[in-house]
Amino acid sequence: MKNNARIAKVGFAPRLAPQPASESPAYDWVRPEVRGKFLWIGEKKFYVRGVTYGPFEPDSSGDTYPAPAKVKQDFSLMSAHGINAIRTYNAPPRWLLDLAQEHGLRVLVGLQGERHFAFLDDSKAVSNIKNQIVTGTRRAAGHPAVLCYTVANEIPAHIVRWYGARRIERFIRDLYGIARNEDPESLFTYANYPTTEYLDLPFLDLLCFNVFLESQPRFEAYLVRLQNLAGDRPLIMSEIGLDSRRNGELLQVQTLNWQIGTSFAMGAAGVFVFSWTDEWHNRGDHVQDWDFGVTNRDRAAKPALKVVSNAFADIPFSFRGAWPRVSVVVCSFNGSRTIRQCLQGLEELRYPNFEVIVIDDGSTDGTGKIAREYDVRVIHTPNRGLSSARNTGLATATGEIIAYLDDDACPDPDWL
Repeated sequence: MKNNARIAKVGFAPRLAPQPASESPAYDWVRPEVRGKFLWIGEKKFYVRGVTYGPFEPDSSGDTYPAPAKVKQDFSLMSAHGINAIRTYNAPPRWLLDLAQEHGLRVLVGLQGERHFAFLDDSKAVSNIKNQIVTGTRRAAGHPAVLCYTVANEIPAHIVRWYGARRIERFIRDLYGIARNEDPESLFTYANYPTTEYLDLPFLDLLCFNVFLESQPRFEAYLVRLQNLAGDRPLIMSEIGLDSRRNGELLQVQTLNWQIGTSFAMGAAGVFVFSWTDEWHNRGDHVQDWDFGVTNRDRAAKPALKVVSNAFADIPFSFRGAWPRVSVVVCSFNGSRTIRQCLQGLEELRYPNFEVIVIDDGSTDGTGKIAREYDVRVIHTPNRGLSSARNTGLATATGEIIAYLDDDACPDPDWL
């Protein structure tokens, strides 16, 4: 969040009591898992198209969420606009997770392990934080709507400098271990931001960053930097957005459009737009001088909601317009052990205009026979080696683009 929000959030979060699991989940879901740079749910790649949700004014029990009827209304509107995930800043009650599941929403659950003072010198504060992590994780543990847990959000840069990066890294690792002990099958992350990008947290399942750059070239350049930091883990932009009160609704629309498009074009596994609504409550007060929402405080749609919906619909890319034909050439010599998985992967490609050519380079193990089981062109040649096989594929191809694939590779659905 923006700097003045960080200042405003000083103090302890309310302690929330754990709640029993629902007697019957709305329907069975598979928990997400990390495969390379993306999240997968079962055999489907899951692109996170999310919005942040809350915090709102606390009720009598300390929960910072609206009444169930209002939440249901919010979730219905989200679902209708192609949103598939929400991010909360503290652990939601179980009924909210049930409603999220009913509306096809995954939840990035915040555990609020951050504090905005020199908390590591206060043993009581550290104990409270760890108890809060346990309580929050137990609230959501095992629920199929949980996308991932965020153990903390934006520990302030001056606190990190005061204690040193290594000590903060150990603290975050401790929170990670505590939370994972409560829900060992889930994913865990920390929501970082540019000022403390140097924190080294390799134990986390994925990298989350809150980034509010308002220049597209700088945003794109910083995404390159973040992908380097993420390495082989998924990168999720856990907060992006623009305040329409100060910048106007037109600029908010334009900025969100390129922030979302650029994030996915640069290989992000997902984004969370900050935020769902202009309604926001902090430290006992309604925040009135920020309008980051895609809906207003009464939940009337702002122009940004339609743009976000359209941008999400185009993920990972838009099928509008003409796409160049691609010829995928698979060269194989005695690849019977692996070529079936390769061709099955090619059948799952999400690209509107391509062909597959298999060059059977003199195989003696039935490779060509396996290849003929699939909707591909199979060309049999004497064994002349890989270079000759690739040249044969090139000469036969009808595409504007030639993409060579090894017979032991299984392509990502969005490889092309």
